[in-house]
Amino acid sequence: MAINDFEANSFHWLVDMLESVEVGLVVLDLDFRVQAWNGFMENHSGITASKIRNQVLFDVFPDIPQAWLARKVDAVALLNTRAFTSWEQRPYLFRFRNTRPITGTEEYMFQNLTISPLSGVTGQVEKVCLMVYDVTDVASSKRALERANEQLAKLSMTDRLTGLLNRGTWENLVDAEFERFRRYGHATSLVMFDIDHFKPVNDTHGHLAGDEVIRHTAGITRANIRQSDSAGRYGGEEFGIILPETDAEGARIICERIRESIEQSVVETSVAPIRYTISIGIAQLTDEPENYMQWMQKADEALYVAKEGGRNRVVVS
Repeated sequence: MAINDFEANSFHWLVDMLESVEVGLVVLDLDFRVQAWNGFMENHSGITASKIRNQVLFDVFPDIPQAWLARKVDAVALLNTRAFTSWEQRPYLFRFRNTRPITGTEEYMFQNLTISPLSGVTGQVEKVCLMVYDVTDVASSKRALERANEQLAKLSMTDRLTGLLNRGTWENLVDAEFERFRRYGHATSLVMFDIDHFKPVNDTHGHLAGDEVIRHTAGITRANIRQSDSAGRYGGEEFGIILPETDAEGARIICERIRESIEQSVVETSVAPIRYTISIGIAQLTDEPENYMQWMQKADEALYVAKEGGRNRVVVS
């Protein structure tokens, strides 16, 4: 009698533990009918165990990927071994709302999933147990770290004032484009340009107004180039653009569009409205330059000619 009492108490403790544990426990037969549904699952789904028992899981949760889960369960039953899926492979199996205040920024609960075989007295797998772990805290922290690292990587590559590529990153791309030309020989052009009479803008209106002019230049440049092109702030009021698959005439058309847009626009600053122009030099790459720096020198020489020729113009080397 004492043994039976002990066994009864042990069973009660076990059931109580399974109901209160902070892990979702779902027992399914091989037709995916729910046989057990613990307190964790009741709390997060809003569905009681008595209501879901013997219902097909996919009928109650139609958003569960049926083909994917069926393949997993079939493999577990066939091989009589566990299967595991992390939130990084699939964010969740059950679309539960995130209820943790610390990770309130996440809309849904991130889950790890273990599928375990449950054998009958014959040793044959008759059911499977899904163990659902709430890993939202871990997932949220890792995602936040990844976002922060992406932002740091972006900041290390871009100019803070304009959002264009910074000088180091842009020069690396010029070098890469030079090597691509040497290998494949495709037409490619390099553009160097700067803002005309920028120093008087700073001297007259102040550096904040000058920053607005630089940002305005970057914005118009971005709006007039293609996705395959790369624009960078080379330094101060000087900018550069790499135009892959573009000959000198194609580059001239793009640059004239940028020049005219800037000439016709007005920068509304807190000090005064400012009109300004730019001068542009273009160098289509040929076999003559021995390295990317000589290619940049060609574009810079064309820019110098544009400056000497009266500014507000495009010159092709």
